[in-house]
Amino acid sequence: SHRSFHSASYMARRGGPRQRVVGAAGVAAMSAFFFASCLMQVNAGHFVGVAKSMFSSHRLSRQLNVNKSTKFLSDPSFMPRGGGIVQTDEMFEPMLTPPLSFAHGTTTLSFVFQGGVVAAVDSRASIGNFVGSKTTQKVLPVSKHILGTMAGGAADCSFWIRLLRSEAKMHELIHDGRGISVARASRLISNILYQNRGLDLSVGTMIMGYHPRDGFSIYYVDNTGVRIEGDMFAVGSGSTFALGILDTEERRFDMTEEEAVSLGIKAIRHATLRDAMSGGYIGVYLITKDGWRKVFSEDLASIR
Repeated sequence: SHRSFHSASYMARRGGPRQRVVGAAGVAAMSAFFFASCLMQVNAGHFVGVAKSMFSSHRLSRQLNVNKSTKFLSDPSFMPRGGGIVQTDEMFEPMLTPPLSFAHGTTTLSFVFQGGVVAAVDSRASIGNFVGSKTTQKVLPVSKHILGTMAGGAADCSFWIRLLRSEAKMHELIHDGRGISVARASRLISNILYQNRGLDLSVGTMIMGYHPRDGFSIYYVDNTGVRIEGDMFAVGSGSTFALGILDTEERRFDMTEEEAVSLGIKAIRHATLRDAMSGGYIGVYLITKDGWRKVFSEDLASIR
């Protein structure tokens, strides 16, 4: 650059008319370039100093605010709902999406007798202390001979039981119309829930029905993937009250259909009298060798 500037100045002094014009223009351009470079260096140094000063003061003020805010939020009454404070060396951040935990409540039961399987449920859906619905369908069909009950999160239960229903339908299409067994259906949903156990699901279902090879059977499956076979189950917040009725001498294997249905109604009714999360309608379903059918549905307020 120094040689270029020297050549331009030589042409401006000793060259011809045309060379003098070109040399003068080159000297002017080089002078403007050097002046702009010096100005930028001076301004850059000034800005760096100002930025350092501003960053130091901002960091100090933010640290002071952190100390005051942390002291203010140390009182449990001012803690964000559902979680604490994410705190580092320089700042704190309340959790952006604090976990919300709502209590679930329901009463569902099923038992086997000589004529088939009885499933009885209430119809109240609650969100904590709030009654979200009084007419929730808590018994969902899986196939012509299999039913599934809902206890836990309504969305979780209904989604996975509907998925099981599609698997049961696919089984019929592949195997020339032969229905899926209760054992196989319960194993399918158990495996699916176990594979998704890290999703914090809330599922407690009873898969019940009839199959010519196995007869009448009931399986309890929940969101951990557990699978238990039995002849009587009660699931939900009102299950202990329902079991108090089912464990009496009224439940016998040789009951008639009318006696079995009446026992299911009585168990659900007593559970709803003591459990605030249960209520609405009583629904009773009966599974026989011919398939399932709904045999009773009535508002609890009208039952005396």
